[in-house]
Amino acid sequence: MDLSELERDNTGRCRLSSPVPAACRKEPCVLGVDEAGRGPVLGPMVYAICYCPLSHLADLEALKVADSKTLLESERERLFAKMEENRDFVGWALDVLSPNLISTSMLGRVKYNLNSLSHDTATGLIQYALDQGVNVTQVFVDTVGMPETYQARLQQSFPGIEVTVKAKADALYPVVSAASICAKVARDQAVKKWKFVEKLQDSDTDYGSGYPNDPKTKAWLKEHVEPVFGFPQFVRFSWRTAQTILEKEAEDVIWWVSWMSWGCYREGKREARVQPCLRGLLPMEVVTVITSLPQGGLNTRGSGGTQEDHILLPQ
Repeated sequence: MDLSELERDNTGRCRLSSPVPAACRKEPCVLGVDEAGRGPVLGPMVYAICYCPLSHLADLEALKVADSKTLLESERERLFAKMEENRDFVGWALDVLSPNLISTSMLGRVKYNLNSLSHDTATGLIQYALDQGVNVTQVFVDTVGMPETYQARLQQSFPGIEVTVKAKADALYPVVSAASICAKVARDQAVKKWKFVEKLQDSDTDYGSGYPNDPKTKAWLKEHVEPVFGFPQFVRFSWRTAQTILEKEAEDVIWWVSWMSWGCYREGKREARVQPCLRGLLPMEVVTVITSLPQGGLNTRGSGGTQEDHILLPQ
């Protein structure tokens, strides 16, 4: 799987896809949706769709696709290679959501939780398949949250398509199993080839599974916390595990930002706002943003002149 686009920029989101088989434009198709990496504190979350004509569903099942969690890494790689060999009837697409994007979404001023992010990503991928000309008539989705609510939401978005949302769909429907394999293969490769934008002096990549309860993962987090700026962007600092380490190991920080320089001034109230990019750089659990400034700011100046931005550390 070619992840070169992600390797060029792993700070946001990246969409990858196979060519659309000609048969998938002409014949009614079934499409499956699944994800990999929802729970880890390290690395991206990957959403995937896989689709094929209904007439080839038995051929997809004959590839022996299965829930990716039940397969060894080598088996997943082998099955993904088989799907690639059958591009005449199998297609796929991925959305790779970086840890930075997940954290800034969850910790923004307007909260955007992981379930909503997951639902919107899945919806976007289904729409992407339709926009590419795939003749989707049935969709099967591994649920996030309550399956009934999720299914009703998707059915409203795609009224002309038969939608089924179930728990453990990756073990029930071969097309969802295939999507889970695509997602897991992509995440495994992304984690292995991750390029740290922070240019860490210690390039240790022995971080275990990436799950919060993994002792290796916890040890890696403790070793790579920076007292002011927190963690590398490989870490989802919105996770409770990361926040707990920040509370113990990092400094308390007040981020002081000019209330005028970014157009946040409103008559009758002076307000400062942290730019989105700063939310990605500073762990918000240990950052206090001064959102209501007195007349003249913290260092009152009669002239009301331009204020500088500072990080204030305790003595």
